[in-house]
Amino acid sequence: MHSPEAFRAVFSQAAAYPQYIATAKPHELANWQKSYATTKLSEPQDQLVRSFTRRINALVISGTWCGDCVQQCPIFARIAEAFPAPANSTDSPGTNSHGVDVRFIDRDIHAQFVAPYKICGGQRVPTVIWLNEDFDFMALMGDRPLTRYRGMAARQLGPSCPLPGAPIPPDERAAVVAEWLGEFERVALMCRLSAKLREKHAD
Repeated sequence: MHSPEAFRAVFSQAAAYPQYIATAKPHELANWQKSYATTKLSEPQDQLVRSFTRRINALVISGTWCGDCVQQCPIFARIAEAFPAPANSTDSPGTNSHGVDVRFIDRDIHAQFVAPYKICGGQRVPTVIWLNEDFDFMALMGDRPLTRYRGMAARQLGPSCPLPGAPIPPDERAAVVAEWLGEFERVALMCRLSAKLREKHAD
């Protein structure tokens, strides 16, 4: 596990979603753009994100070549867009700005940093590391929520398998969005109820 200082340093080097997908190869970029266009938050989900009362920093370990990243990273981007945190507040330790800041790092480029964050013995992507405003570690999740695994199991362990790159059914996509958003909400409540942060902000 890294220190808050190490998390802050890597986070400051990480890319926001538009800059991150700009590093994709041309044939990869089209898939990212299509997935982003079909990923939406509902109005209640948008309102939920805007109700967060602490800053959340989310560091996403990803790869532009990764099919699961293509399908799921746009969810993180949409959550951040619903209530963006001021980017410059990460430069001042302890700055209390509300909102969500999601940034991306490439798994292979940052291999040394991501090495401790293995899932099932491997460097799975996408993996999200949630950090509070002081860059204290809050939570980690990867590489798929339950709905995604259930869908994959039904398709891959059943009598027939889909073609590679087959689109996710809309109801499954909506459930995956809801599950990832639930993790962001859980971290938001952890931050809001944190004794350390409540003492710091006198609330």
